[in-house]
Amino acid sequence: MCPNFLTASHSRRSMLRTLSSGFGYLAFADLAQRAVARSTGPLAPKAPHFAAKAKRVIFLCMNGAPSHVDLLDPKPALTAADGKPSPRSPGGFTKLMGSPWKFSKHGQSGSEFSELLPEMAKHADEMCIIRSMQTDLPAHGPASIQMHTGSQQFIRPSLGAWTLYGLGTESENLPGFINLSATSNNGGAQKYGSAFLPAIYQGTPIGALGPFGRAVGELKVSNVANTKLNRSQQRAQLDLIQTLNQERLARDVANPQVEGLIESFELGFRMQSEVPSLLDLAGESDATKKLYGIGEAETDYMGRQCLLARRFAEAGVRFIEVNHGDWDDHRDLHTELPKHTSAVDKPVAALLTDLRERGLLKDTLVIWGGEFGRTPHAQGSGRDHNNKGFSLWMAGGGIRGGQTYGATDELGYEAVENPVHIHDWHATILHLLGLDHEKLTYRHAGRDFRLTDVKGNVVRDLLA
Repeated sequence: MCPNFLTASHSRRSMLRTLSSGFGYLAFADLAQRAVARSTGPLAPKAPHFAAKAKRVIFLCMNGAPSHVDLLDPKPALTAADGKPSPRSPGGFTKLMGSPWKFSKHGQSGSEFSELLPEMAKHADEMCIIRSMQTDLPAHGPASIQMHTGSQQFIRPSLGAWTLYGLGTESENLPGFINLSATSNNGGAQKYGSAFLPAIYQGTPIGALGPFGRAVGELKVSNVANTKLNRSQQRAQLDLIQTLNQERLARDVANPQVEGLIESFELGFRMQSEVPSLLDLAGESDATKKLYGIGEAETDYMGRQCLLARRFAEAGVRFIEVNHGDWDDHRDLHTELPKHTSAVDKPVAALLTDLRERGLLKDTLVIWGGEFGRTPHAQGSGRDHNNKGFSLWMAGGGIRGGQTYGATDELGYEAVENPVHIHDWHATILHLLGLDHEKLTYRHAGRDFRLTDVKGNVVRDLLA
């Protein structure tokens, strides 16, 4: 709001009198003008650079780094070498640890999955499993930030913010970028922030996870309802505030903070009409809730997130991130990893099933994975960090399903075939959305910035 409120002109005082005497609509803010503003505003749908395969993204982020050699990248040689000294360990003090879980082939493609992921495995022919992912550092904070922003060193806009900036959103009453159960550790708000992009492109967090992946907030938006003013009174109040902000912006010419307030106030007002009903799962059938594992102790929280992701996707939200953690299994791998997979396997598979049955999977890009993988050698009763070779999967939205792409060495230490760096991964995601990662730029501090910096290549073998 304009800080020079006390110097209000006569016209401002007139508006204040209008506001105090019944909160009537102000002449400048009629419905037609607001409709035009919405159609040309920063969140209005924008044409992609070329025909898109995906209209939206659901990113299922497994914070803490799932172990690829125990879930998606079977290593018979590692199993045979269990207990032997690691060839990557000076002096051979570190011992190799074969996976205690069996892998089997699924679908017509024969893609291999661990027995810990029996429900996801049923979707083998819809998935592309990338086994050759790489990132720059084996530390959770930098790797997580790089996975979300392309940079592990500087504050940069997140993947979701770039997506919203490039395409806008199909829903005028919802945020275009939603982060469910946002995590406070390993980068915090940077992972859904907009950095130097206008603030309207940042993600809206709903619910939260604590530092150990435990739910600390309900899946709802706080203060979305106004208990003191009715809708027309709120509209009049907001119109006054927006006029003051517009006058301040006219004086400053450029003021990102004020610009962000103008847009976010309008979005917040419109959200009241749609968000509460979308967050209320009471209208979903018992069969749907059962499909997602809602009501079951292990799967209830993740099931609710995945079902909300489907509902938001259906309502036109452009980018939805669902968080789960903590997969940082340095110890007790034998007991901890099954806990993680039991919590997510059924809900994630249900999301794919639900999207497919509703005709949404064909233009919804679904991604499952974490910031890096784990080592083939043991660290106590668990595994250490591994950024040189790890796995994730992608499905729907223009992905060629039923394939595995790339490979790590026979023990699973690093990518040796078709390595896919985070920059390549980002370039490919944007390409599926119809965006050229070299053309999606924003002028800041005297130069053009992009998600992939000066790197990245579209991995065309992943495309349908």
